[in-house]
Amino acid sequence: MTSHALLTAFNAAKPALGAWITLSEPLTARLVAGSSPHLDWVVIDCEHGLISLNPGASNSIQAIMSLGEKAPSALVRIPATGASASTSWQIKYALDGGARGVLVPMVENAAKAREIASDARFPPVGRRGFGSPFNHGFWGLSAAEYMQGANESVIVMVQIETKAGVDHVEEIAAVDGIDVLFIGPYDLSLGLGYPPPSPDPHPEVEKVIHQIKDAAHSKGKKW
Repeated sequence: MTSHALLTAFNAAKPALGAWITLSEPLTARLVAGSSPHLDWVVIDCEHGLISLNPGASNSIQAIMSLGEKAPSALVRIPATGASASTSWQIKYALDGGARGVLVPMVENAAKAREIASDARFPPVGRRGFGSPFNHGFWGLSAAEYMQGANESVIVMVQIETKAGVDHVEEIAAVDGIDVLFIGPYDLSLGLGYPPPSPDPHPEVEKVIHQIKDAAHSKGKKW
């Protein structure tokens, strides 16, 4: 009962196609999410998009879920960046708003990855708190059903987009509870001293992207 489109795609080991939403209007999110039957996911971008984490993201999530069982999975990219940024409360807001998963930018080491994984899951495997009267309803579940299935259903994605992230990519990929290593090609290019993609990355950056892919796949993670 807690499955969703992106999780289904992952379990089938097939490419998962998605779209990016950077505008705050819920009807825009619904229009994008319903624009193709081939979409497995949409990211509601609260980092660089013009969308507030609360209540903007939740409003967009509800609009996407109004499409019913065939809706793509609504993910939220939280705004915090950098090794010292507090991501805990932002992950809480995104998941309590009904998100099927979170995308966390600028992850640079395994310690941060472990923190993120823990914040996204209930005890005993994590430290996520329960208290929202809304999130399980967004999923069409009772509170008990949501708590029973959320740990296996919420998808945790981290962005590798800095030199430090690349240097520690093997350790990040090995962290239990991290499901996806997501490339940030623009910041990755700039951080490595290369121009941004136009439209393709520099050949040397392309090599690093494949290095990240290999690290992810070697640990059984998506990329």
